[in-house]
Amino acid sequence: MTNTVPNVVFKTRVRDESIGGDNPFRWQDVTSDDIFKNRKVVIVALPGAFTPTCSNTHLPGYDAQYQQIIDHGVDEIYCLSVNDAFTMFQWGKHLGIQHVKMLPDGNGDFTRGMGMLVKKENLGFGYRSWRYAMLVEDGRIVKLFSEPGQADNHPDDPFTISDADTMLAYLNRA
Repeated sequence: MTNTVPNVVFKTRVRDESIGGDNPFRWQDVTSDDIFKNRKVVIVALPGAFTPTCSNTHLPGYDAQYQQIIDHGVDEIYCLSVNDAFTMFQWGKHLGIQHVKMLPDGNGDFTRGMGMLVKKENLGFGYRSWRYAMLVEDGRIVKLFSEPGQADNHPDDPFTISDADTMLAYLNRA
């Protein structure tokens, strides 16, 4: 793993009322610089949209503690997963996520660049992100909370140190 975030282009969809209809969204490329340059950001990287731990605990935990984390000078919290923009949007909508921004890494480019792309073929998921959270300042990784045992086809889904409580505790000490 490097000490800086990978330089990639995220393929996102943004609401555009000028389009009209039932699907008023347009494609928008968002670069690593757009997200990280001159900003303090928390990334919550999850294996998959609509999966149990990600949906029941991990992502909702960060949304619930959004303001406490932002109060530490954090500009934004992003949930990143190796899923497409449509899936990420529907997942956030389904969970009622109010604050955390959904960041699709559809091709896994960012995740691969982080050294966090793992096979989850044992679950029929293909390649996905290992579960982690990190604090990034101006593109530099300040603190990484990567779940233990990173490996292809890991038989378990560890969730011990990448939660919102651990990030908030770190920010309280920093």
